[in-house]
Formats: sequence, structure tokens, C-alpha cells
Amino acid sequence: MEKKEWYLEYEIHMNRPGLLGDIASLLGMLSINIVTINGVDDSRRGMLLLCKSHEQIERLQSILATMEDITVTKLREPKLRDRLAVRHGRYIQRDADDKKTFRFVRDELGLLVDFMAELFKQEGHKLIGIRGMPRVGKTESIVAASVCANKRWLFVSSTLIKQTVRSQLIEDEYSENNVFIIDGIVSTRRSNERHWQLIRELMRLPATKVIEHPDIFVRHTEYKLDDFDYIIELRHEADEEITYELVDQSSFFGNDGFSNIDF
Repeated sequence: MEKKEWYLEYEIHMNRPGLLGDIASLLGMLSINIVTINGVDDSRRGMLLLCKSHEQIERLQSILATMEDITVTKLREPKLRDRLAVRHGRYIQRDADDKKTFRFVRDELGLLVDFMAELFKQEGHKLIGIRGMPRVGKTESIVAASVCANKRWLFVSSTLIKQTVRSQLIEDEYSENNVFIIDGIVSTRRSNERHWQLIRELMRLPATKVIEHPDIFVRHTEYKLDDFDYIIELRHEADEEITYELVDQSSFFGNDGFSNIDF
């Protein structure tokens, strides 16, 4: 029988000497292998486990329930957030009301890049929006995640190096293996009908599209936030407010209709 991975997470009530050794010994007696282990919170520990049968997990769960020093909080097939929590030692913050919204601060860029890279590796259509104030690291994180996922990134609209507004692609750029990056502000402020025709073509392509400033994008297009599979918020600090007041003010725009502010 092929071995299967499980995710175990438990809260520690009393971190006495030998606690981890006791749990490791229990797993050994049940012939369950520990793949990865790490603290995922101040008082929690997570493990990726490998075993042959569900009966082993059921026995583990019943024995752990009798231990007074810990409380099992998760014992399930590992999700992406579980794998990243063990890998990085912290959980990705998820919006309590909107389950597709994930929050990061600049100090967590490594976790963000890893998270997006895992999303980019998945096949098929995927629409990801990323919110954030200027120079917080949005575009750089998308590019870094594309590299980690072994994907080619392609700017459809951007202000990273110079203002980019594409109205057509060459044939090999329509690859499903590409990550298409769209700046919602640039596309809505400086585009033409040919640019939007290109975006509509890409939306039908079974590939990953990442849209910076999705709120501005949906405000001026037929697309809705419900069309997005994931929304990522990146802040300098956890309490920072993400606002688009500068975009809505006429002073934001220069003589050519667009300022040099890198949003």
C-alpha cells in the first residue's frame, strides 16, 4: 500500500522536557514517519507525517487525546497552508470573512513568494489579485514566485522599469506556462481597445493571471472580484490601510495622463 501524508498540529499546554521525544516515540511505535517538524506558533507545533493506513492515524488520534500536556488542533490531509506553515514556522493569515483573501506584511516576503509559487505551479486558469501600497514589493514578489515555480513571467501592463502597455503578443507568448502580470491602474488609465482585447484573450487562456490593484481593475471593467480565485494583500505593517486616494485625485496624473508614481 502506498504511503500517505498527514498533517498533525497540536497546542502545547505544558512544554515539559521530553514531550517531543514522547510524541516521536509514539509515532515510531505506530510505524508513522515524521517528514517535517516545526513550530507554527508560540505554543503550537506542526508535523508532516507519512504512514500506510488510516487505522494508524486513528490509533494516533485516540492516544494523543489522552495526553494532558497537549491538545490536537489539526489532524488531516495536508493543505497548502499546512505545508507552508511547517516550512516557514508560521501560518499565512487568512481573512475570517473572505476565505480567498490572504494577508502578508513585508517581513513575510519569503512566505509570500513561496505561497504564490505553489499557486503558479497549479495547471489551468487562475486569476490572482494583489493589493498593496507603493513600493511594498508586489511586482518583485510576483516575479520571484514565477522564478521559483519555473514559469516565465510576462508584463501585459506595468510600471516596474518603464510604463508597459501591450496590445499584442507574439505567438509563443501565449503559452499556458507563462504568468501574465497586469497592473490594474495602468490598464484602466492608459490602455486602448486593442489592449483590452488582449486582456480578454488572456482571460480565456488556461493560465495564471496576476492583477495588481484588482479593485481599480474591476471598477472600470466587466470583471468582478468574485471572478478572482485568490486575493493577496501585502502591507508594510499589519495595521497599514491600503487606499487608492492618490489614484482618484487629479493631482496623481501628470500632463501625459499618468504620473511617475510606482503604485
